[in-house]
Amino acid sequence: MYFQEFMVFFFPRAAEEIDWSRGYTFLDKELQQVTRDAELGKRLADKLVQVWRKDGEDAWVLVHIEVQGQERPNFAKRMFVYN
Repeated sequence: MYFQEFMVFFFPRAAEEIDWSRGYTFLDKELQQVTRDAELGKRLADKLVQVWRKDGEDAWVLVHIEVQGQERPNFAKRMFVYN
């Protein structure tokens, strides 16, 4: 996966704070535990990632990617809930 490249491109300031030499861990099972009862159903594009900051602290990054190919009536509501 291209998580580091994604962060550098879309969130360069945040990416600068991550110690990429320590790697990162996708926390898919942990994310499923906290979102399994979400109001709008399954969220396949969400990723929860544990990273290490340059100051030595660990941090979690929640990424949501929404690819919208056609108009959907509940799109605005979904974006509000995600936010």
